[in-house]
Amino acid sequence: MSWMELFLIAVGLSMDAFAVSVCQGLAAAEVGARQMIQAGAWFGGFQGLMPFIGFYLGSAFSRTISAFGHWIAFALLIFIGGNMVREALSGKKEETSCEDMGTMFVLALATSIDALAVGVTFALLPDVDIRGIVLLIGAVTFFVSGVGIRVGHVFGIRYKTKAEAAGGAILILIGVKILLDCGFG
Repeated sequence: MSWMELFLIAVGLSMDAFAVSVCQGLAAAEVGARQMIQAGAWFGGFQGLMPFIGFYLGSAFSRTISAFGHWIAFALLIFIGGNMVREALSGKKEETSCEDMGTMFVLALATSIDALAVGVTFALLPDVDIRGIVLLIGAVTFFVSGVGIRVGHVFGIRYKTKAEAAGGAILILIGVKILLDCGFG
């Protein structure tokens, strides 16, 4: 997998965190560097940690499922991406608050479940540098979440649905590419 593909996966995974950050920015009376860094640390930390955990869980079972790995990666990415697009198009509004650590923990965990599943798919692919991927996903999500807080504060909820849908579409396209690269076999 190229670094560009990994970057696109990182961007796709960060869109949930971006959407939640936009909502937090919308609810915040004031948004400064401190709030942007806090959101980035929570979301980026969890988005980086979960693929790492998923990778090692997937590695434990990789010999058993290696013959079907590309199909599993395809199915997981299609499922995750499709779910993100479905949620974006459903029109449900999530109310969030960045006032307490408990709320941040739950939001960071909830938005990083997709990254856990993606980490499992990385274990099924050859020659994956999980440390580099984890750092890339964490860094992209850190940045995107910080920007999301600011965007939410400045522009409101206007971009939430588009961000979630774009993230889901990116994951679906990466899943299709994995399947095409393996020749459906």
